Amino acid sequence: MSDKKSILIINQSAPYGSNKARESLDVALTCAIFEMPVSLLFIGDGVLQLLNGQQPEALQTKKHEAMLTALPMYDIDCLYVTSSDLKQHGLQSEDLAVPVKIVEQKQIASLIQQHDTVLTY
Repeated sequence: MSDKKSILIINQSAPYGSNKARESLDVALTCAIFEMPVSLLFIGDGVLQLLNGQQPEALQTKKHEAMLTALPMYDIDCLYVTSSDLKQHGLQSEDLAVPVKIVEQKQIASLIQQHDTVLTY
């Protein structure tokens, strides 16, 4: 068993309009550099962070897609999204920039319990 603390980062903020989405990815990458197991859960408007083909140039900001596609290089491959949040936003897994594991709302509590530390953005 690893002596590294596992981290679950819950993303519930839209990708643009605040720094929360960018900060959550920065924290995930930083934890991964120190070989901490990191999982990401996208709920509510956080699901929008995963959209493929975003064009935030009008907002003079960078795409999240580049950071998302880099996650596997840091051994971050546990990305979760709830089926109800996908449905609420009219999305399917094919609309997302990265592969995700789709979970049901009732599985979130178990997912949280499986991790030592939970951060919410």
